Amino acid sequence: MGDIPGITQQLPYLRKLGVDAVWLSPFYKSPQADAGYDVADYRLVDQRFGSNEDFDHMLETAHGLGLKVIVDLVPNHTSDEHAWFQEALAAAPGSRERERYIFRPGKGENGEQEPNNWNSIFGGPAWTRTTNPDGTPGEWYLHLFDTKQPDLNWENEEVREEMRSVLRFWLDKGVDGFRVDVAHGMIKAKGLPDWEGAAAMVEGSISEGEATHESPGGSGQDLSKAPFFDQDGVHEIYRDWHQLLAEYSGDRMLVAEAWVEPAERLARYVRPDEMQQAFNFDFLLAGWDAERLAHSIDSSIEAVAAVGAPVTWVLSNHDTVRHPSRFGLKDPTTFPKGIAAEDEQPDAALGLARARAATLVEFALPGSAYVYQGEELGLPEHTTLPAEARQDPAFFRTGGAERGRDGCRVPLPWTASAPGYGFSLNGPQDGAQPWLPQPAAFADHAADVQDGVDGSTLELYRAALAFRREHSLGRGSHLWSAAHNPERGVVAFLNNGVLVLTNMSEAGIALPSGFALVLSSAPVQDGLLPSDATAYLVPEKA
Repeated sequence: MGDIPGITQQLPYLRKLGVDAVWLSPFYKSPQADAGYDVADYRLVDQRFGSNEDFDHMLETAHGLGLKVIVDLVPNHTSDEHAWFQEALAAAPGSRERERYIFRPGKGENGEQEPNNWNSIFGGPAWTRTTNPDGTPGEWYLHLFDTKQPDLNWENEEVREEMRSVLRFWLDKGVDGFRVDVAHGMIKAKGLPDWEGAAAMVEGSISEGEATHESPGGSGQDLSKAPFFDQDGVHEIYRDWHQLLAEYSGDRMLVAEAWVEPAERLARYVRPDEMQQAFNFDFLLAGWDAERLAHSIDSSIEAVAAVGAPVTWVLSNHDTVRHPSRFGLKDPTTFPKGIAAEDEQPDAALGLARARAATLVEFALPGSAYVYQGEELGLPEHTTLPAEARQDPAFFRTGGAERGRDGCRVPLPWTASAPGYGFSLNGPQDGAQPWLPQPAAFADHAADVQDGVDGSTLELYRAALAFRREHSLGRGSHLWSAAHNPERGVVAFLNNGVLVLTNMSEAGIALPSGFALVLSSAPVQDGLLPSDATAYLVPEKA
């Protein structure tokens, strides 16, 4: 599965890539029902990944290389194997132990019906019934995700104080920040009212009659209507955490995973007294489409400018089909919940070309940019993963209707010729395979066959990140250029004197005069930028 010493070993690779910080997915003690997002102990590194001492060494090494470390905090729910939940199951209804979670009596004559009609984000009902010590059916508990992920009751002060303590534990170790999982989900509407809509984690979308907001990449729905998402009460939590982080020296930060729309509501999470960043999923959802992309850039910048925060750009993560594969579909604006062998298979070459071009757009925009592991290698989704290898609970809870997120989580290929492509330090031991099987195509994307190779995706990322730093693009500004014409498939903007030109049309476009080409995602021939490509240009010196 990989481990923390392995992360430590690869930190120089990340330093050479040119990133400033590393965000780690959960490494806490966990039964791994949902890739560690079911936490059994928030203060203990799972023995699969090493020890707390291994973490300390990794953190010290990262800081020595000038890399900050962000850890994943999972505050909406725990594992059902967490000591608190085990105590709750053993305790009586109405007890202090049960008040830490959301337990309710069922409806119906004998309490045999769920307390309300909410569904799990992973499919199926959001409630599971307990069994009393005498074997009789008991109360129900809420889990917005898997049955093994009971939701905490954030109206309970003991829960709030415990999570403050967890924050302090890792801050005392020296971590630089937290990515907050399901940051929009901790507070539920009072009374837990029935709701006929259906929310989806990886789409930021709901379905509830008429659209209330038109977004280029989202669902056209107002997420604020969901009684368990984006409730105003979550902001009280983040104002409290903001003050807690301010007690620590250095540059500490919070970044929200909040599938919220419209952009104005997402901006509420990064007001001056709350979080520092919030993932901009509208940009991710815009797909390969000039008008949608331009609209997303405009609305995103405008929304956060109103609160004085930076935009946080992202194209892929561990919950989404990788963008080289999404962009290779017949409709490159679609957003499938995973891809299986029987589904449409992406055009790998086309998708990679578009992905490389989109990345240069992302890196040239003002704000912060996130790179998902393997993105710098141009990794595609594993689109033919066999059902028996899948581990995502969403796949099982939907009977396979939702393919799930395993295809984007396949371990990285470090060495093309090594067992498991060098994923573990010395290759898989005793014939063991990586925790998810890697497709044969990964050999062509391995880091060792791209390192130092001109034109490779790895070298493109290194060059683009170096250029971004050199020209302070993250701290710059955005201005549409005269060449900008999204209706004709051309996206063009200026940032700190750099002209960024993206061609989404079907024909090559001429580079403007008076500018020198510095970097492009595809070769420029005869002064023409080809289709599905982005170029960085700077003014020619007199």
